[in-house]
Amino acid sequence: MEFTRSLFRGTALTAVILLAAGCGTSSGEDSPAPGASGFTPPKIAQLAQLGAGEGAVAILAWPGYAENGANDPAVDWVTPFEKQTGCEATVKTFGTSDEAVTLMKTGGYDVVSASGDASLRLIAAGDVAPVNTTLIPNYADVTGFLKDKAWNSVGGQMYGVPHGWGANLLMYRTDKVNPAPTSWAAVFTDAAKYAGKVTAYDSPIYIADAALFLMNTRPELGIKNPYALDDKQLAAAVELLKAQKPHVSEYWSDYLKEVQSFKSGNSVIGTTWQVIVNTATAEKAPVKAVLPAEGSTGWSDTWMVAA
Repeated sequence: MEFTRSLFRGTALTAVILLAAGCGTSSGEDSPAPGASGFTPPKIAQLAQLGAGEGAVAILAWPGYAENGANDPAVDWVTPFEKQTGCEATVKTFGTSDEAVTLMKTGGYDVVSASGDASLRLIAAGDVAPVNTTLIPNYADVTGFLKDKAWNSVGGQMYGVPHGWGANLLMYRTDKVNPAPTSWAAVFTDAAKYAGKVTAYDSPIYIADAALFLMNTRPELGIKNPYALDDKQLAAAVELLKAQKPHVSEYWSDYLKEVQSFKSGNSVIGTTWQVIVNTATAEKAPVKAVLPAEGSTGWSDTWMVAA
């Protein structure tokens, strides 16, 4: 699956970014000028070179991104890293981007796997530093379309190493939803058909999912980018979500809770990630996922170093 390939590619890069974060010291250079993101980041020096190791690194990550064998002894990336580098790694997982942003503000973590709805907040607040990608030997192996994007760079300066991406899909229970859905209408304008069984992502960024549907179904709104809305477009997206709300069984942020909700039948249709589909299927839940006709929003994660 695309999710799996991109995740393991990111794991290969993690060793260098972790060394730069908590296991090394260095001198720095000036931070970049403002860019398309619309703000001037705090002046923070990037690494000029890797220095001597400090012997420890504190990692803040989405579940599944820095496995140490505790969940599955066969999946342990932390131990080999520690043996290879001599750097002791501690890992704390978070359930939402808001939680990640809050935890990074404590100053207790060296590196974070930040999603696109968190990365710019971390940059603007001065909680993460610009990254000198020339210090990362295999940075060239990172897929080009993830580099120098509006959510992970400012003024041409990268603020991390992209390592994963994917589409937000529509998942449904095959024994409850018939015929199989082909449109996001199933969870928006037709949500009443599954009243009390619809699930939706618990984050403000879910507004973009509603906007994407409207971009395809209400052309008079003039939506060109579901992530960039004027007042009228935003109001229409919010109204669509308000109309959906009575039919929602659960707003999820923890992906394992969505797995359980679909297994139990409390939810039968809703937005999802590929890892949730994979997990639910592995646990014998009767689910499938589709990329609806309108297309989808997506996610992209970046390993970022604390300032």
